[in-house]
Amino acid sequence: MNSGQHAGSGGHRLGTHRPVRHTVTEIVRLEQRDRIGMSRSDRLADWITAFSGSMPFVYLHIVWFVGWIALNRGFFGLTPFDPFPFGLLTMIVSLEAIFLATFVLLSQNRQALQSDQRARIDLQLNVISEQEVTTILRVLDRIGTHLGLDFTADPELQAMEALTDLTRLMDEIDEAASTRGPDGAMGPRPDADPEA
Repeated sequence: MNSGQHAGSGGHRLGTHRPVRHTVTEIVRLEQRDRIGMSRSDRLADWITAFSGSMPFVYLHIVWFVGWIALNRGFFGLTPFDPFPFGLLTMIVSLEAIFLATFVLLSQNRQALQSDQRARIDLQLNVISEQEVTTILRVLDRIGTHLGLDFTADPELQAMEALTDLTRLMDEIDEAASTRGPDGAMGPRPDADPEA
């Protein structure tokens, strides 16, 4: 059996199916477009952020701090240029922390922008899917009516055939979120009339 194939998969990899392969290709294309559209400052910020979150960055600082302290404690027989309490080292590390925090924020802002763009794509695809499912249900309802089947007694089906009002849905979500109790559970608003 091929190393890329798994037992029980019918001898085919998931990525060989045309819809999946097309989807993977589209995702790769979008990611490549995002990388191509990055400026040099964005690339630099991402590289510094990635490097500062790696173990080589930790090892580099360990060697740097140990060597700096040993040198300024006179272990190598040289005249200390930053004696204890190492004020110059403290200033350098503080400046480094400021710049690293800035680079991390730049990288996070760019990633947040990409996440927002992909969230809008997801929302658009979900809306399209909901419209398609609603259309399918209406077609099936007409087919059932043509065959003499009566679905009017099913209120759930009738509700599913109606298009979702996104604005009203968001208002209901916001209202439900505002009525959460102290423990985070859904419940009536404190000013709501229990007899209503």
